[in-house]
Amino acid sequence: MSCPFHDAFKEAREDAGVLPAEFQGKPVPMILRYRDVRLAAKDWKTFSSDAPFRVPIPSEEAVRSVRQLPIETDPPRHTAYRSLVEPFFRRPDEADYQARVEALLAELLTTSLERGEVEIVHELALPLQSRALTYLLGVDEAEAEEWIGWGTHVFRVGDGEAKGSALETYLARRFDEAEARPDEDFFSALTRAEVEGRRLTREEMMGFANLVFAGGRDTIINTVAAIFAVLAERPDVLVALRANPALVTTAGEEFFRVASPLTHIGRVCPQGATVGGVAVQPDERVSLCWASANFDESIFAEPEAFRADRRPNPHIAFGSGVHTCLGAAHARLIVRALLRLLAERVERIEVAEAEVKTERESAYTRANGYEMLRVRLHSR
Repeated sequence: MSCPFHDAFKEAREDAGVLPAEFQGKPVPMILRYRDVRLAAKDWKTFSSDAPFRVPIPSEEAVRSVRQLPIETDPPRHTAYRSLVEPFFRRPDEADYQARVEALLAELLTTSLERGEVEIVHELALPLQSRALTYLLGVDEAEAEEWIGWGTHVFRVGDGEAKGSALETYLARRFDEAEARPDEDFFSALTRAEVEGRRLTREEMMGFANLVFAGGRDTIINTVAAIFAVLAERPDVLVALRANPALVTTAGEEFFRVASPLTHIGRVCPQGATVGGVAVQPDERVSLCWASANFDESIFAEPEAFRADRRPNPHIAFGSGVHTCLGAAHARLIVRALLRLLAERVERIEVAEAEVKTERESAYTRANGYEMLRVRLHSR
């Protein structure tokens, strides 16, 4: 099986640097070149995130009722909001936290090796992401069972049926419990938090929690699946990781670059703008295309080649600028711990069955992870 990760934007990026696209009946030009994407991400006055429901592409008015925080705000409010939750997202720097994540991965990998064959997306990556999130939020690990039941995307069921209300019902219940019996967890912290000299509203609390559950779910799952797919196709990478454990760090960053699990993100132009010769009307959107920027050959030599030792690797899979992903340290910890364990305990990975997940839009088609990936694991 050929690994599906490839550069879906090469021709448009080299030709014009901007890809005219349409989402939900509206024109949304996609900014494709690395330097242009980074400049736009930095210029939050021209390319604003202060746009409820419209930062994700497609926009999410139909699947949630709250503004996601802090991502759907700009400085200085964004800075104030972000500071409220940053202590939770710094936990991956703690030795005890790292040990707990590594133990979780060792447990899941042991189970998978005993079985010999495992479906990575639902049987390994989803439980991994959900249980690790309980550590980040400081809640009982048993909470993960409900989250696992939501599947790989908290806003969809089956063929796309919206279920954002189920998440919001869950979050409302958790905040009710936190207000009645406060503790040291994420939900309780938000009930005590203050911004601009006042307590957070319930809507603001919901906005923080909504982003936590939606933002890092399928991105981590997609990256974990990508690791197994690439290692199945490239057994030499496992050999290299065993011979040189220091490669775990550079290989982890290369997986994030190659998979680029979030294709792009939206920005609104309050006063209008011109990008690559394309006029953007006031209050209309542009796309910052991380997936294209991460394959820009002016930055990355042989960008479609997976290089475990790629250095430097200034990928922007976690975004760029003030809105860089809060969960980046958590994702890096999971990926590096997984790579170490696979190198130590797995001799070879074979793909038994796979169903690629594909984004099909009017302007492009991009493979972005797996709906299903069943592999056979051979122990060392």
